[in-house]
Amino acid sequence: MKRSGCLAFAAVPVLVTAAVYLLTPAHSDEAAASQGTYQAPRSGEDAKARAERSEDDEVIADLPAGLAAPRKKDLAQQIVASAENSTLDWRSAYGYIEDIGDGQGYTAGIIGFCTGTHDLLTLVQRYTDEHPANGLARYLPALREVDGTDSHAGLDPHFTGAWKAEAKVPAFRTAQDKERDRVYFDPAVRLAKLDGLGTLGQFIYYDAMVFHGPGTDPNGFYGLREKALKEANSPSQGGKEKQFLDVFLDVRRNAMRAKNPHIDTSRIDTAQRQFLYDGNLDLRTPLVWKVYGETYKVA
Repeated sequence: MKRSGCLAFAAVPVLVTAAVYLLTPAHSDEAAASQGTYQAPRSGEDAKARAERSEDDEVIADLPAGLAAPRKKDLAQQIVASAENSTLDWRSAYGYIEDIGDGQGYTAGIIGFCTGTHDLLTLVQRYTDEHPANGLARYLPALREVDGTDSHAGLDPHFTGAWKAEAKVPAFRTAQDKERDRVYFDPAVRLAKLDGLGTLGQFIYYDAMVFHGPGTDPNGFYGLREKALKEANSPSQGGKEKQFLDVFLDVRRNAMRAKNPHIDTSRIDTAQRQFLYDGNLDLRTPLVWKVYGETYKVA
């Protein structure tokens, strides 16, 4: 995972005004149920708070499951795994751990938790709170020290082995699933639905959240969304779904290239952008895409 920096996890309190949902013509069957004219939060801070709070639970409950449907969620994990681990078998990545040289320390697990971006520390801390006698608990002091850096101090040489061993424990796999959902999947899908996006748009938000991190800085997910909204309205604001997603992908691709001019952007170019240009806003299968030149298929 190549995130933009340390993550800010504290929700920013905001005053959320009542939203009035007026359905308008949609660009996909699922989006039809979620489009409206509610006052979508534009700033990164407000959007993050909106995505992580419960004020809109009744609205969300009335919308189609979209990416949260079990089969679609599994498909989302497969597409992400094709870019993160070059495999469709995303469950094989629970024990994955290495330093990929991106300046964020060790990257590990099913969603690329990083020792330098706070999320790996949070995962291990929450897991230890529930299961004190685990094989990673002894590394918590070191994880706190290296948080926000690329250092391995206090972790080498045995932390990677401890991670791989703990990944065989069902409870730790469940902990990874829960943390993925809490920090990345649920907020991304929730905000996408509030923005009037169908299943593909929900995935596009999710993959951006995974790659760029849930930060409100200009290169974090919420900052990128805020930038996109300055160029195009979301469907819930009366904009066209395809146009908004095209702009969002442009913004995201530019951010990736700005950080690393030589980075491979095929997870956008020959995957998400291709789905969009094919008009597959519901992320229907069968699905074919390419990442890093390799072709993947899901029936």
